[in-house]
Amino acid sequence: MHNARITVFDTTLRDGEQSPGCSMNLAEKLRLARQLERLGVDVIEAGFPIASDGDFEAVAAVAREIRTPIVAALARATRTDVERAWAAVRGAARPRLHVFLATSDIHLETKLKMTREQCLRMTAEAIALAKSFCPDVEFSAEDAMRTSKEFLGTVVETAAAAGANTINLPDTVGYCLPQEIAVMFTDMRARLSGHDHVVLSTHCHDDLGLAVANSIASLVGGARQVECTINGIGERAGNASLEELVMALQVRRDALPFTTGVHAEQLYPSSRMLTDITGVSVQPNKAIVGSNAFAHEAGIHQDGMIKNPLTYEIMTPQSVGVPEGRLVLGKHSGRHALRQRCESLGYKFDRRELDLLYRRFVTLADEIKVIEDEHLTVLVQEEFSGREQATAAQTGRPLAMSKTVN
Repeated sequence: MHNARITVFDTTLRDGEQSPGCSMNLAEKLRLARQLERLGVDVIEAGFPIASDGDFEAVAAVAREIRTPIVAALARATRTDVERAWAAVRGAARPRLHVFLATSDIHLETKLKMTREQCLRMTAEAIALAKSFCPDVEFSAEDAMRTSKEFLGTVVETAAAAGANTINLPDTVGYCLPQEIAVMFTDMRARLSGHDHVVLSTHCHDDLGLAVANSIASLVGGARQVECTINGIGERAGNASLEELVMALQVRRDALPFTTGVHAEQLYPSSRMLTDITGVSVQPNKAIVGSNAFAHEAGIHQDGMIKNPLTYEIMTPQSVGVPEGRLVLGKHSGRHALRQRCESLGYKFDRRELDLLYRRFVTLADEIKVIEDEHLTVLVQEEFSGREQATAAQTGRPLAMSKTVN
């Protein structure tokens, strides 16, 4: 398992778009697809062509324009879906047909009204049909994590025998725990003896907040493709977050011997573009790309950051494309951060003067939570400008400010 290369399958344009409020038109899908190509993802799932004429046209446009990544189109395990998906994606430089069918008893019995035997037959037939159009076929066993292990093994064997290049075992409802999913992938890898060329893929949802952890556990268990989205958007609580997964593998390469082709410095620009397109912002404390991901307010943290950023940051802001980290001035901030911010604005104080300013600063921070540069300038003016001449007359020296306050 030495430095295994992981295929990054981005489904922001398909599963991500199914997140309420995150639908995209053709021009928006093309714009984001170009950014995903710059980001260096291996596969772009462009959409679900049977869903609408608009989605068909968007998938076809992405397929025509994107040249480096594989472009995938999703299809249910029916002839109509597969033919429609192929019509949309056939113009791609590297097309993929992605066929799916539910395999858990609850889905087969209540949603599809189908027996296990019918499921196996449809799986084989749909993959064979897709293979007749396209050499690259992926099969997904929807709700794999709630499928009986023995039956799932049979599904995996059937899909491999029918010609699937990639077999995806999704945690469709975000139910699994990391230790469970790792064992499941190890077991399914064993069922594929004789089909070593088949890639196992993981697609985890975040209903219990475990999508990234489960994705990493899947890799440990033998998955070599991971399906994820920018900002973790997707159905319900979302999908595994691409930026979190990529940086976990990069920062913890000592424990996780996996590599990706993602250009990490494009993570933040990708996140910002998606926010701009959808109008849906990430929460401030979102890992990697949230506005607070590289912000520090606590005085002890700020002091450490001033002395050495590695004291409280395990990656640099620049490594993920964030322009720079920032020290947030609030009621938890200390004198060191206040002094640094004042000096960046052109003010220099001795210790006594800094203590005077700090008292007023803490009082204001209790009221307005975050002290911006304009607030700080007003504090300096109120505290010192009225006393500057008196101080000079009494001591024979001007106040130790390098910048005149007007």
